[in-house]
Amino acid sequence: MVRVSGRGTADVARSILGFLPIPRQAVLGDFRDARGELIDRGIALFFPAPRSYTGEDVLELQGHGGPLVMQQLLARCVAAGSRMAEPGEFTRRAYLNNRIDLAQAESVADLIDAASIEAARSAARSLAGDFSRRIEALASAIIDLRVHVEACIDFPEEEIDASDRAAIERKRISIAADLRRLLASANQGVVLREGLTVALIGRPNVGKSSLLNRLAGEELAIVTPIPGTTRDPVRATIAIEGVPVHLIDTAGLRESEDPVERIGVERTWAAVQTAGAALLIDAVDEGAGIDERIAARLPHALPRAYVLNKIDLAERRPEGPVAPVGEGVFLPVSAKSGAGLPALRSWLLERAGWRPAGEGVFMARARHVQALCEALECVTRAGSTGEVFELAAEELRLAAAALGRIVGEVSADDLLGEIFGRFCIGK
Repeated sequence: MVRVSGRGTADVARSILGFLPIPRQAVLGDFRDARGELIDRGIALFFPAPRSYTGEDVLELQGHGGPLVMQQLLARCVAAGSRMAEPGEFTRRAYLNNRIDLAQAESVADLIDAASIEAARSAARSLAGDFSRRIEALASAIIDLRVHVEACIDFPEEEIDASDRAAIERKRISIAADLRRLLASANQGVVLREGLTVALIGRPNVGKSSLLNRLAGEELAIVTPIPGTTRDPVRATIAIEGVPVHLIDTAGLRESEDPVERIGVERTWAAVQTAGAALLIDAVDEGAGIDERIAARLPHALPRAYVLNKIDLAERRPEGPVAPVGEGVFLPVSAKSGAGLPALRSWLLERAGWRPAGEGVFMARARHVQALCEALECVTRAGSTGEVFELAAEELRLAAAALGRIVGEVSADDLLGEIFGRFCIGK
């Protein structure tokens, strides 16, 4: 499909089709070049402004899909007065023409890039405006609260009794609670969008590659009895409850005279530095237990699980860790039989910050979370200003502005009309 948007779209349609299609009706037409030669025969759709995706006149030409035919049709549109669109320009125009807000515009890319069904559903909810409506409702509540606070500033002669102050505080507490709930959904949306990167590390031949293959459900990494088989990191992305988990199988950590293996070990530690969690793996048949020297080199704040593999070779299921686990957890598993993997998947979900949330999750970005945190902090500070209403009003203004950045709108600062419209002052 070739899409044209903007002024002159109707002229492009007449030039290529010989007529302007009936608005919002699919019609069969001949796509012709400047000499009248047939390029293709396909479906044409015309959407007059403002009822279109971009808010401008939009023409869509749907051909048979061959690359050469589409290139000819694209060149014909340019020759008829169009130009090539910049990356994301159609969605940018939709935002600038108030067809969608900024959060919805971002969700278009998130929907395209979704790595799981749940991520796609969350992006679709954001695109439909669910996230934006929650933001707008909170912004409206903050403005309403600020109206009452501004009234206390502008009309100090009006005595404000204790019940009024209590009502204002109850509303502020309710807004803060709503912000926390929305922040939790947004945090989970970030997890669905970005996922968790996990490094599989340990000594050679403890089954790191076998565990990667088992989790991924396919033979991605080469597995042999020969220690040091894995040299370069092997990456795989799996989905657990809709959360993308990016696994990195690394070279076995040991001293070696082999220069290629030493490079692999260096790359292992480089992968650890960029990971969001680590699986420190050992095996029952190795007998040496978890190498504490490896554990000591892990970044202190890096979440880690101590995974004892090959428990199918043991006479009984291990009851505890084979070495002190510190702040990590101990997970006995078998990459061969699959034993213990449900607990491992649960731990990965917990590290990713996933919580069962059903239909309430939106696709979110780090900037959305930052803005929500800022708004929550401002609303919280507004409650600690006592009766210094000027400070409370400023905190509420900053909170509304933070929410406005999410959807690309900032509320006007003039609340005089709101005050006189909601209060019967001067009676």
